Amino acid sequence: QVQVVESGGGLVQAGGSLRLSCAASGNIVTINRMGWYRQAPGKQRELVADITSGGNTDYSDSVKGRFTISRDNAKNTVYLQMNSLKPEDTGVYYCEATLLQLGGYLLREYWGQGTQVTVSS
Repeated sequence: QVQVVESGGGLVQAGGSLRLSCAASGNIVTINRMGWYRQAPGKQRELVADITSGGNTDYSDSVKGRFTISRDNAKNTVYLQMNSLKPEDTGVYYCEATLLQLGGYLLREYWGQGTQVTVSS
């Protein structure tokens, strides 16, 4: 079984910072890509940032220059450092890991339950 668990959400004032963490565990052979998505009330889930096993990153235009994604491959963990937070960053943040499970032969996506981030104005 594979588990993806996020932590680090909370309430912060505009201009503040938060750091999210996400750890994947279980019978994992390799993790290809890890990403952070968010879903604001009444909106569709959107990609915030992702990172490959080789360290290549991609960001949504709305967070470039403010958020930084990083990864610890040895710990199967991805982080999202969020600075200069804005009220529009409010939402549930989900972690996704595209990985190969022991005994499998195809990469599959696994999702965490989400962590709430609320930015007050």
